[in-house]
Amino acid sequence: MSRQNHTLSVECPCCGARIVIDPNLGKVIRHELPPPKKNSLDLGKAAELLRRQAEDREAVFRRSAEDLETHSQLLERKFEESLDQNRGRPVTRPTRDIDLD
Repeated sequence: MSRQNHTLSVECPCCGARIVIDPNLGKVIRHELPPPKKNSLDLGKAAELLRRQAEDREAVFRRSAEDLETHSQLLERKFEESLDQNRGRPVTRPTRDIDLD
């Protein structure tokens, strides 16, 4: 019985590494790492990115502060409208569970 010398070559979809497998043995024969990726980001681009992120954080903070101020005004207005709606109603005692017995 002759052994066939077939191998499977598989590339990892995540990191790009190449794995060579012997199907007869069911083992990995060789593992080749992909060439390192070159970082194309220079210091000028990194500084610009940090500046933009700082501006975005400041804008989000300003928006949050404005929303908080608007929220308190909204709650005050809702309270006043509720007070106006119930101004003419007589004050009644709330029903308790013990009163129902």
